[in-house]
Parts: sequence; C-alpha cells; structure tokens
Amino acid sequence: MNMETQRLILRQWKSEDYSAYATLNADPQVMRYFPATLSTTESDQQAARIESLIAERGWGFWAVELKSTGQFIGFVGLHNQDASSGIPDAPFFEIGWRLAAKYWGAGYATEAAKKALQFAFEVLSAPSVFAFTALQNTPSQQVMIKVGMKNTHQDFNHPKLEQGHRLERHCLYKITQQQWVAVADNID
Repeated sequence: MNMETQRLILRQWKSEDYSAYATLNADPQVMRYFPATLSTTESDQQAARIESLIAERGWGFWAVELKSTGQFIGFVGLHNQDASSGIPDAPFFEIGWRLAAKYWGAGYATEAAKKALQFAFEVLSAPSVFAFTALQNTPSQQVMIKVGMKNTHQDFNHPKLEQGHRLERHCLYKITQQQWVAVADNID
C-alpha cells in the first residue's frame, strides 16, 4: 500500500533503495545524533528488518520517494515500542524519520510525518503517538513541533546508550488523537 502527499510517496522498500540507504547511513552529518554511522552490511540488515516489518504488519518506517524524480530520500513512519524498551510511557506507537542531508530544509520530513500520523490515528486507531530523540537534535524536535507534538518534559537516559554517552539524554514528544484532530487541517 502506497500513501501519497503533495510531493512524496510513502511505500514499501525496494531492493534498489538499499544502496541509497547505505550512503545515507554512512554520512556523518545524517548520523550525528546516532551513536555511529552504519556499515553497508549494518544498513542493509536494518533495511531488511524494516521491509520485513512492513510486509508483516502493513505499516512501519516507509521508504520515502520524491514524486517528481522517483528518488529514494530516506524513511518516515511508525514503529512499536514495547513495554520493555526502557522508554517512558511505553508501550506506544513511535513516529520517526531519517532523510538524506541533501533533502533537508524542504519540509519533506514534516510532510511525510503528517501522513504517517494520519495513518496512525485513522487506520491504526492509535490513542497517541510518541517521538524521541537526543536533546541536541533540535532539527528533529522542530519537525515534532511542526506536526503538532508536544514535549512531555520526561527527559530520559536512552537505555541502549552507555552512561555518560554524549547522546544519552533524550526528550520525549507526544500527540494524542484529540490533539491531532484539532491541528491536522492547520499544519503547514
């Protein structure tokens, strides 16, 4: 199942996306708020897991393609954080994104995230959706705010990062279905 926005297609992954995804994951600028860049093998394994989850559930971190060129630019979508994740308020639906740097600043993450939130609330009937990132990652926090999410003020130490890691502290944002209904038509 593909979903379309004005400029983007959110879709299942294709084998030809893997090399572009590996390039994105090897870029220190893209990965500056993650513990490390990924090798091609690590990136391919991650893409295969994402693709498998979408095949199994019908949703996940969808590949994002530009309508105008057919170019894969990254992913935007939904994931399930389970109760044992160590993240406050889990279990919950999480929204996340990762785009190639050359596509930053054009509003693509916000545009695709709005479509993913619409799917979460209208198709999955999610009561709420969360997002989290390192405190330093203000660009992602700006996307969260642009799609109507609110900071829960429940900063936490990411359970998969060692104590004292520069990215250990994370913020947690949330939007409820009611908040989404109130802001969905007014988000640009």
